[in-house]
Amino acid sequence: MMYGVPGMIAQRLMQLVPVMIVATFVVFSLVYMMPGDPAMMIAGDYATAERIAEIRQIYGFDRPMLVQYFFWLGNAVQGDLGHSLFSNESVLRLILSRLPHTILLVLYSLVLGAAIGVPLGILAATRQGTTLDKTITSVASLGVAVPNFWLGIILVTLFSLGYRWFPATGAVSIFEKPLEALYYATLPAIALSTGVVAVLARQVRSALLEVLGSQYIRTLRAKGLGSGAILWKHGLRNVAATMLTIAGLQVNRLFSSAVIIEAVFAIPGVGNLISYSALNKDFPVVQGVALVLVLVVILTNLLVDVLNATFDPRVAAST
Repeated sequence: MMYGVPGMIAQRLMQLVPVMIVATFVVFSLVYMMPGDPAMMIAGDYATAERIAEIRQIYGFDRPMLVQYFFWLGNAVQGDLGHSLFSNESVLRLILSRLPHTILLVLYSLVLGAAIGVPLGILAATRQGTTLDKTITSVASLGVAVPNFWLGIILVTLFSLGYRWFPATGAVSIFEKPLEALYYATLPAIALSTGVVAVLARQVRSALLEVLGSQYIRTLRAKGLGSGAILWKHGLRNVAATMLTIAGLQVNRLFSSAVIIEAVFAIPGVGNLISYSALNKDFPVVQGVALVLVLVVILTNLLVDVLNATFDPRVAAST
């Protein structure tokens, strides 16, 4: 039997298959039950009934849902995610061409959120009960309530159409022009990061207050250890696991929220791809994107667990 971090990784990887099967089956079922006939969409407005029936047979739409799903799953296991029903492009190629834009947006938003939210949480915790603490708490509550798409529209109106500091739409490949890619992603990342700032500020404040109010911290103060040393050597070290866990959960939320932000800023990411494909009942593309996103979420959670176990071996021992 494997113990520690390797054992935890093996356990998480064993859970990967059933989770992905359940997630992709749920997505497939929801898309299947959406109104509209993809065969009619492919055939066009003036297609005959015979032509529509022929398309259903070619693409397997005349088969039961379970048969269609397991046929797709069998191909996916072999690395074949199929082709788009409308553009006939490889689904895997479509996803790989768009995924970097979404990953850049999510990571950029996470970095911005952490760079602002964590210091705000520390300030609020170290000045508990003051006007600064109340202000930060109020702003954090507002940040949770403000819709990302509304803030995105405000940012575009003010800084793109008004001052013309940033582009209103579009994206640039991070592999070709890194600095320009960051420039294009700045406004969308700001709009997407507000929730991260709010959640991290509140959670860091709460966790840090709990640590600073514990018995062993009071003992350290009684021994004459300075407030700065207590905060940086003991306080933040003990809330590191909390920050990592919250950050991991925010990555999952950012991927789902990116669908709306990509639509506002016309970013050619996987969020835009899956929303367009779902509306057109492009089953292979929707399933392929769902599979990739589920894999990204699971691997993100695994990375968070590994980092937590590195900071605290008891995490790995408890799994």
